[in-house]
Amino acid sequence: MTVPGPEADDVDRRSLHERIAADLRDEIMSGDLAPGASLPSTVHLKERFSASNATVQKAVQLLKDERLVRGRAGAAVTVRDHRQRTVRPASLMAPAGPGEPYRWLTQEAMNGSRAHSVLLEVAESEPPADVADALRLEKHGIALLRRQLLMVDDEPVELVASYYPIEIVRDTAMTKRRKVPGGTPTLLTELGYPPRLSVDRVSARVPTQDQYQALRLPGGLPVLRTLRVVYSDEERPIEVTVMVKAGHLYELQYEFVAD
Repeated sequence: MTVPGPEADDVDRRSLHERIAADLRDEIMSGDLAPGASLPSTVHLKERFSASNATVQKAVQLLKDERLVRGRAGAAVTVRDHRQRTVRPASLMAPAGPGEPYRWLTQEAMNGSRAHSVLLEVAESEPPADVADALRLEKHGIALLRRQLLMVDDEPVELVASYYPIEIVRDTAMTKRRKVPGGTPTLLTELGYPPRLSVDRVSARVPTQDQYQALRLPGGLPVLRTLRVVYSDEERPIEVTVMVKAGHLYELQYEFVAD
């Protein structure tokens, strides 16, 4: 089969240093360049990419800004300990047991990290269109919004905006600007709406200005946006959450069992 040549619209319009960084980033994320390994020398990268010394240094600086590599003058640039975190969404849906911390906190602790959340906002709000549709709200309908920023080792890693039907959560602890003991799944279960099914829609997007600043994102890397709809009995939607993560820090793991 003949592979067609590149058309004008197929040309990679990124600057050369961004393209070099993209190739090296992929090698780091896939493990070809393992933690502790040295990046190829400047001489090697110049030859490989037909680039100048300054262009190679700009590419390496991007990777330093992303905290994927470390280096200092006169020393080799090395890959940092693998910072990408694997999230197993299915394991986080069930309510925490009595007196237990949120499940995502438990998961991060198992990874050897210190994690906590910062509650940013609790308010009645008109959700984005895709959230309102998932909650089956009427036009200009209102839901309860709980928005928080998740921190791991004092680094912001995820923005979380959760929306709940007002008629379910009105006059409950969820409307207060404080953390809900055991997490919202526990409270929803106590209210008679146990989570039964969680459906995720994941997309890669260019971060908004608010997301870029809140997550302290480097450069122009994308974010992972997850729209999660949680259903209770009779397929009633009880929670819709928009989660935004730095794309270079996370991967999602889903497990399927064949019939």
